Amino acid sequence: MSADRLLKALRAEGLTVHEVRNWRSHNRNSKGAWGPVNGVMIHHTVTSGTAGSVDLCYDGHASLPGPLCHGVIDKKGEVHLVGNGRANHAGMGDNDVLNAVINETKLPSDNEADKDGNARFYGFECVNLGDGKDPWPEAQKLAIEKVSAAICRAHGWSEKSVIGHLEWQPGKVDPHGFTMSSMRTRIGKRLDKKPDGATETKPKPPASYEPFPGADFFRSGRESKIITAMGKRLVAEGCDRYEEGPGPEWTDADKKSYAAWQRKLGYSGDDADGIPGKKSWDKLRVPNV
Repeated sequence: MSADRLLKALRAEGLTVHEVRNWRSHNRNSKGAWGPVNGVMIHHTVTSGTAGSVDLCYDGHASLPGPLCHGVIDKKGEVHLVGNGRANHAGMGDNDVLNAVINETKLPSDNEADKDGNARFYGFECVNLGDGKDPWPEAQKLAIEKVSAAICRAHGWSEKSVIGHLEWQPGKVDPHGFTMSSMRTRIGKRLDKKPDGATETKPKPPASYEPFPGADFFRSGRESKIITAMGKRLVAEGCDRYEEGPGPEWTDADKKSYAAWQRKLGYSGDDADGIPGKKSWDKLRVPNV
């Protein structure tokens, strides 16, 4: 999800959300893939206090740069967004677990660390010492439930796409203090209802998208509002290779960004050359201009 869409989804679920510093562009995308995203992972911070925990998750530390998650859930049940994109939170985990999350089937035991979870999961750190004594206020557990439900709604997932760090990576114990099975039950019940922050609105008319203008349209020197609209969609899909943002003129940055979109769809080689084709264009859903 784009930063705007994530923020909107969380607030629609009835959550109080704080935007921390430059969270919208704060990520580790330069160090590895971000996506396809398949689930939500819950952690505890092993720290106390909201301000220090949020700063740690934003900045990271000498051995592990931030962001260390996408959002921090404090004891009051408020969410502090610290990253958007790849974050250092999941590490290497069990590919069998990932497949179970993708297929929304029963989780196997996590006994291997052979898959990069930072590319595949949204991560939320919850302020808790993780010693089994530090309490989990109901407001905080409710926020975990709402955060997870909001993201599941946005992606069309069920509660089975939400796991704890302890279910992903051998040796991890977080979150410690409640069971993930009980949390998934709560999330499932919430997904059966409308989000707390939802309001009744009139149905929107069907979206209208730009038809594919043909591959020859995308050539050096071409200027069009369609190219700007395409660029904005590529940015929203996390395929941003622009230095200054998309504009109306077809450039090498547009080509590189579109190639990233083609790769995201599973194309490779000559099929990911950065020149739009009808199938990839239709899936991008560029709004009419």
